[in-house]
Amino acid sequence: MILEIKSLNISEKKGTIKTPVSTVELNDSGLVGDAHAGQWHRQVSLLGIESIEKFTREQGREVYYGEFAENITTCGGPIYEMKPFDRLTGEQVILEVTQIGKKCHGKKCTVFRETGDCIMPTEGIFARVVQGGKLTVGENLIYNQKTFRALVITLSDRAYRKEYEDQSGPVISRLLGDFFKKENRLIESKYTIIPDETGALIQLLTEARDNGVDLVFTSGGTGIGPRDITPETVKSVIDKEIPGIMEMIRLKYGIEKPGVLLSRSIAGVMDKTLLFTLPGSPKAVAEYCAEIFPILNHAFLMIKGIDNH
Repeated sequence: MILEIKSLNISEKKGTIKTPVSTVELNDSGLVGDAHAGQWHRQVSLLGIESIEKFTREQGREVYYGEFAENITTCGGPIYEMKPFDRLTGEQVILEVTQIGKKCHGKKCTVFRETGDCIMPTEGIFARVVQGGKLTVGENLIYNQKTFRALVITLSDRAYRKEYEDQSGPVISRLLGDFFKKENRLIESKYTIIPDETGALIQLLTEARDNGVDLVFTSGGTGIGPRDITPETVKSVIDKEIPGIMEMIRLKYGIEKPGVLLSRSIAGVMDKTLLFTLPGSPKAVAEYCAEIFPILNHAFLMIKGIDNH
């Protein structure tokens, strides 16, 4: 998608109609001179002319650029279909989408009082500045959908020696693909098998962290056997543990199957990489993924510093 910038708009106060200008300068806080600039995730607001024209038809009144307090008025496609972490690239500037829509403040908002309605809460988007520079009316922004990267690691001495075919790792990869497709997201997933060895696992995890992989799932090595080394190895490389999700899973399934309570699966964060350790059976993998996937979107926002509460 290629978006043309139809108008650039700024204001000195929040919640007010913005004034069009021909050129703006963006830095790591947003648009220089605009009230919404700051160290937060909604530095820049965008609204498509398609949404404005629809509002005009429905309300029977002409709307001017900046009336909905948008910083950038675009033309070229339904920008409200974008997702957080997608990017818009100009000649100098790179913006990262952080939020779709917002809470409407109704009559407390100057925009709402003067227009009688507002489409920003449903069809506007917000972004933060990844790379600053100048933007000019008439310039194009190139849309790039975020592609998440995942690494699936199976730990098994026997599968590594090809004594049997691993099934749990491929199940994780398939379930990840299905989930991201349902979310209208792109994902590239790599899968590998290693023996139950601490050094091999640490090497893969640190490489994933250093290369900016978004998501790591391991399978196997979470029990109490002599070669089960996954949880303690993972604890040595994560920055923060996320205990709640695994505790809930053990409780939920352990009520009927006490053996589940022997699982030592953990979850955590390595820099900006999410990491989940799962048991080695395909059935357990499916059960764990069913509980983990619903928290992924919120977890990604949190580790990227986006507070959308």
